[in-house]
Amino acid sequence: MRPLAALLGFLFAFSATAAEPAPRYTARTASPDGIGKVYMGREIAFVMGHQGAAWLERPERETEERPDLLYAVLDVTPGMTVADIGAGSGYHARRLARGVGTAGTVYAVDIQPEMLALLERNARAAGLANIQPVLGTATDPKLPAAALDLALMVDVYHEFAFPHEMLAAIAAALKPGGMIVFVEYKAEDAKVPILRLHKMTEAQVKREAAVHGLQWVKTVHALPWQHVIVVRRP
Repeated sequence: MRPLAALLGFLFAFSATAAEPAPRYTARTASPDGIGKVYMGREIAFVMGHQGAAWLERPERETEERPDLLYAVLDVTPGMTVADIGAGSGYHARRLARGVGTAGTVYAVDIQPEMLALLERNARAAGLANIQPVLGTATDPKLPAAALDLALMVDVYHEFAFPHEMLAAIAAALKPGGMIVFVEYKAEDAKVPILRLHKMTEAQVKREAAVHGLQWVKTVHALPWQHVIVVRRP
C-alpha cells in the first residue's frame, strides 16, 4: 500500500504542478536597449524619458515617418473620441485634435508628468482646447470604459512594462467596433535605423493583439520606417 500511496501522491503533485499556468512574464539578462523582461518571446524595451522629448518634435520626423501618410490611414473625422497612448510631447495628439475638431475629444495619455506638462504647453501654444491630458500608470491608461472610437500608439507599445494589462485596458476603453492602431518600427527591415528592441514585427503585434480577442483589420506598409497595424474590438 505504501508504494501505491507514494505513487498516487506523486501523480497528484505532478498534476497540480502541470495545472499551474505559465508565468505571463519571464526574466533574462537585459539587452543594452531592454529591461530584461520577456513577454510572448520578446524582450521589452526601456522607456524613453522626458529628457528625450526633443526627439519627438524633430523636424525630420515629417520625412522619416511621414505622418501625412499615417493620417490618411487613420481617417479621423470631426466629433470622434480618440486616445493618443504614450502621447509624450503631444506631437500626434495635436494632429488628432485638429482632426476631431471642437466637437471631438483627444485623451492624451502618458505615465510621465513631465511629458504631460510639456504636452499641455504645446497644446496651448497651438490653440487646441480639446486635448485632455491623462496621467496613466504602467498597467492602466485611466481611460473611460467603452468611450473610444480610436486608440493610437505610435512607437510606444514595445516599451510597455506590462503590455498584457495595458492592452486589455485599452481594449476595454474602445466602443464596440472601435479601433486600435499600432505604429511600430519595422523589425523585419534591418535598414530602419532604430535600436533592435524598439522595433516589432507585424506578426508579433498581431499575436499579442489576438490574446485579447482583437481582430486584425489591415496592415499598411506605406510609411518609410513603420508598420501601421489596425485591429478592432468586435
